[in-house]
Amino acid sequence: MTIGFIGLGNMGLPMAQNLLRSGHTLKVFDLSSSAVSAAEQDGAIVMSSAAEAVESSAIVITMLPGDQQVLDLYLAKHGLLSHGNGSTLFVDCSTVAATTSQTIAVQADAMGTSMIDAPVSGGTVGAAAATLTFMVGGPDAAFQRVQPVLKNMGANVFHAGAKVGDGQLAKACNNMLLAALMIGTSEALQLGADNGLDIAKLTEIMRQSSGDNWVLNKYHPWPGEMPAAPASHDYEPGFMVKLMTKDLGLAMQTALASGTPTPLGAMARSIYAQHGRDGWDDKDFSSVLTRFSDNK
Repeated sequence: MTIGFIGLGNMGLPMAQNLLRSGHTLKVFDLSSSAVSAAEQDGAIVMSSAAEAVESSAIVITMLPGDQQVLDLYLAKHGLLSHGNGSTLFVDCSTVAATTSQTIAVQADAMGTSMIDAPVSGGTVGAAAATLTFMVGGPDAAFQRVQPVLKNMGANVFHAGAKVGDGQLAKACNNMLLAALMIGTSEALQLGADNGLDIAKLTEIMRQSSGDNWVLNKYHPWPGEMPAAPASHDYEPGFMVKLMTKDLGLAMQTALASGTPTPLGAMARSIYAQHGRDGWDDKDFSSVLTRFSDNK
């Protein structure tokens, strides 16, 4: 299949590389010359504009940092939607507000094309290993069409709901929980270290006990405990603190709209916002561990 792929950042590039390894023809665009060169070396066809990546592509995948970039890319005067047709399926894997996805989907429908949302979970480790989890929001027919493509990049592909934006809602819930897990796990590890426990032993105890969680098994925040994790590489992202703060803001907007009390989510957002203001915005979100230690 010919696929357009726009956005070759920390997540997008390894995702695109996995599509290439699966045998797809990939037409890519990004503003970063180094990212484009890396994709080209793996066999991607480099386009001079995002619009060119749409032409003759059955599916177009976008992976961008935030709402404004996504809105500009899709809805500008000569944006992506104006280059699609009845057979084009746009799939936005960015993490944005559900209302952003819904706005674009309505416009796509009015212009005779289709757009669904499919945000991801799993971080750069999951993106590189093709073990991401995709949360798709949109009609079943579109989900069935894109599911085989997403499986080339992830281990789990869920149909979160029939409405565009349902994937974003699921992602907001997931990342709010992830933030709380990372903070709680970091606190517990530091408490053990400060009282003389060996971190490796404590980690295994918690893994085999009721404290077991994804952070301990896939994204350990303690330097040296997991060689592939950002913590073992000076907290180079990974998933940046500023992006986690953004995602927690989306979760809080969602909670406000539905009237849902989320005290831990609100506290997690405050902690990550302050962590970013203290100079950690561009580091991995697991660096929140340093807030509880003297190793800053």
